[in-house]
Amino acid sequence: MHARTEDTVKDLRQAQWFTRLGIRDTEVADVLSSWDEAIQSCSSIEWENLCLEAANQYCLRLVERSPERWEKWNEIVSEVKPIAEALVREKTKQVIDANNLPKVFLDTVNWDIVHLLMESEYADVYPPGFYASQAYWYVKGHFPCGWKGEFPNGKLIIY
Repeated sequence: MHARTEDTVKDLRQAQWFTRLGIRDTEVADVLSSWDEAIQSCSSIEWENLCLEAANQYCLRLVERSPERWEKWNEIVSEVKPIAEALVREKTKQVIDANNLPKVFLDTVNWDIVHLLMESEYADVYPPGFYASQAYWYVKGHFPCGWKGEFPNGKLIIY
C-alpha cells in the first residue's frame, strides 16, 4: 500500500466519525435530521447509481491514462479492502449498535472507504475526486448519503 494511502487511513482513524449527525453546520450540503432519512437516502437507487457511476468514471480515467496500472486494480483492491473494512467496522460499531442500523449503512460506508483508498492508491495517475470528497464529510463527523438534483448540479445530502 502506498504511503499516501497509509496516511489517509491514519487520518481517518484519528477522526471522530458520526459526531455531528443532523447538525446544520454547512451551506454546501443538505443536512438530514434522522437516521431514517439517512438510511432511506443512502439506499436509494439514485444514490447507488451515482456512487457506481463515480467509481466507473474514475476507472475509465485510469484506463485512459495508464492501462498497465489499471490492470493491477483487482490486486490493489485485494490489498486495501481488508484494511478499509476493518477501519469501517471500528468506526461504525458504536453508531450501528446504538441505532440498530441496517446492513445497507455498513455496505455504504465500506464502499465509500474502499473507493477512497483506491483513489489514493492511484492519485499519481488521476487525482482523487468523488470519494475523497465523501471522506471529507466522514472526517467532519457527518454521513454523506445522497444527492439532491441532477449531478453535478445540485447538492450533496449528509446526515
